[in-house]
Amino acid sequence: MDLKEAGLLGDDIANHWYYRSKAAAMIRLLRGWEPSVILDVGAGSGFFSRYLLRHTSASEAWCIDPNYPRDSNALEDGKPVRYRRFVNSTAADLVLLMDVLEHVADDVDLLADQVARTSPGARFLISVPAFQLLWSGHDEFLEHKRRYTIGGLEEVVQDAGLKVAHSAYYFGLVFPIAATLRLGSRLGMGGTAAPRSQLRTHAPWLNQALWAICRAELPLLMVNRFAGLTAFCVAERP
Repeated sequence: MDLKEAGLLGDDIANHWYYRSKAAAMIRLLRGWEPSVILDVGAGSGFFSRYLLRHTSASEAWCIDPNYPRDSNALEDGKPVRYRRFVNSTAADLVLLMDVLEHVADDVDLLADQVARTSPGARFLISVPAFQLLWSGHDEFLEHKRRYTIGGLEEVVQDAGLKVAHSAYYFGLVFPIAATLRLGSRLGMGGTAAPRSQLRTHAPWLNQALWAICRAELPLLMVNRFAGLTAFCVAERP
């Protein structure tokens, strides 16, 4: 999770339709399996690992981000959360890379490095922004290098030494809206404003409506290989 967006949304992030929906999708993708120790790479605020500590039997989380000003410790639901700028290894059986790979020049190398730090059987849950045609000032603001298709993400995952278990798109029902806005902006309809994040707080009714739309899509998550704003991949180290 990008620290820039955490700063924009502040304390409202847990109720924001986008992060609330993505967290719910994460739980669905892990359904039937409970993690023990979480390693959250590029964790930012640690929103996703802290969400898992509250909603699963996971006992602790390690949040890794080189942008932290210092190492620190916290508690979430009485469980330890360790914020670190770097770690050599952990006993993690679940590795999160939530919107991380798109930030680096060599995504395979970054992922392979994390694979090497885990034990056989460790699971990886990865999310990335989907479809290069949706590229906009939002990506430039967040310093993205690329957006992905499911096929492209699976290729990166396999080249890094992982076995793909499942991949899917999410935010498919809001995809037409986002595509219209972003393509319109690229065609000059959005003005010449400086790049900025498109995530922002909304009126309560609109936030609830968008959450309801994305929640309705959750039952289709496991079969959506067609379209969405986010591509997910669950993989395992052989």
